[in-house]
Amino acid sequence: MFSQSGLSLDQAPPISVVFRFFFLGACFGIISGMSLFFYQTDIFDASSPAALTFTHLLTLGVMLSFMFASLFQMLPVIAGVSLKSPIKKANLLLYPFTLGVVALLVAFNTSVSWLYISAAVLLGFSIFTAIIPMLINLRKLDNHTSSSKGMLFALSSLFMVVLFALYLLLSLNGILSGTYYTEVKTAHYSFGLFGWIALLILSISFQVIEMFYVTPAYPKTMSNYLPMALFLVLFLSSVVGFFLPFIWIVGQEVVIGLLVTYALLTLKRLTQRKRPLTDATVWFWRIGLSFLLLSLSFILLQYFTDYTLLNSLSYIFFASFALSIVFAMFYKIVPFLTWFHLNSQGYFTAPMMHEVIHPKTAKKHLYIHLVTIVTFVLSLFINVFIFLAGALTILSFGWMAWQIIHAWKLYTYTQKNGEKFEMGNM
Repeated sequence: MFSQSGLSLDQAPPISVVFRFFFLGACFGIISGMSLFFYQTDIFDASSPAALTFTHLLTLGVMLSFMFASLFQMLPVIAGVSLKSPIKKANLLLYPFTLGVVALLVAFNTSVSWLYISAAVLLGFSIFTAIIPMLINLRKLDNHTSSSKGMLFALSSLFMVVLFALYLLLSLNGILSGTYYTEVKTAHYSFGLFGWIALLILSISFQVIEMFYVTPAYPKTMSNYLPMALFLVLFLSSVVGFFLPFIWIVGQEVVIGLLVTYALLTLKRLTQRKRPLTDATVWFWRIGLSFLLLSLSFILLQYFTDYTLLNSLSYIFFASFALSIVFAMFYKIVPFLTWFHLNSQGYFTAPMMHEVIHPKTAKKHLYIHLVTIVTFVLSLFINVFIFLAGALTILSFGWMAWQIIHAWKLYTYTQKNGEKFEMGNM
């Protein structure tokens, strides 16, 4: 776990900052499950409003919310970055971000021009307001770890994702001509999937895999240079792609090679744990990395066959990879934060981590998550399974939302009724 020597209560943001982003992500996840009853298998048609809506519900609403929660908490731990006025920064992000996501989703389904502008302003303002100070603080660090370097590239990738998104939204609105719409769209989702989501996950894993699971460290060559290599490949492909579109094929193959190497090594590291016990979070990591390998395999297969379902399968398994890792981090962060904040405030009756979220609770969510993925795959072949996928998605994120509510109740109850160590009573 996190060592208390590496994190003080003064450095850590208030627990409410992290919990509210986790809860927001869970709520968007529940909405994504509900949307399946309306859109059904139209979500697998990449050019449809259904696919755009469902994709952005997961990437913006769910994953970015969860990842902002993790960033607010992990930057002080991994990078030693102390964020000033975390509540103010969180509010400047949370409310316009939420409104911006809603405006974007409605715009996809109505094509109302002013909604595209509203989404661009709200999302651009909120995300840039959050990530620019983080980038500045990371750049000021004198002694970078491999994780802090990786987070710098991951946040830079998010910056690029938002820039490309603004161009796309202004093109859809008609303010820009959209001459380079296709090229920018390719760069947008490539930076989003491989530069932001995958890059942030692997950057964090360089420290948390060793820290949480007591494994051997990653090779210095990989931990120091892989994030930079991924970012440079994506950046160069984006620039050259405006003139030579086929360069994306080369860039994609390099990215796949780098991510396959990372996934295989991380799976190996998880077999080298010094702690013999295996909890649900280990399995979330294992299945997540396995799904990443499956997703990359389906992308490669598209070079050799025109089987129409390969693209959908690659997206299903990539989303499953990202969500699996998010869930693994969630079940480590929430119990620890609840205990840590109460313990640091002097409550010797603070609940232990297994009392906040019991390991069996996380294991049940693992089973729900696995069955959900199976139903998504089956729905490609038997359409009626999409309704079961929707119900299970609601259950999965509802399960997570309840864990946040339960942890918050324990936290507030202990603050009101817990016994506190007071130096004056000595």
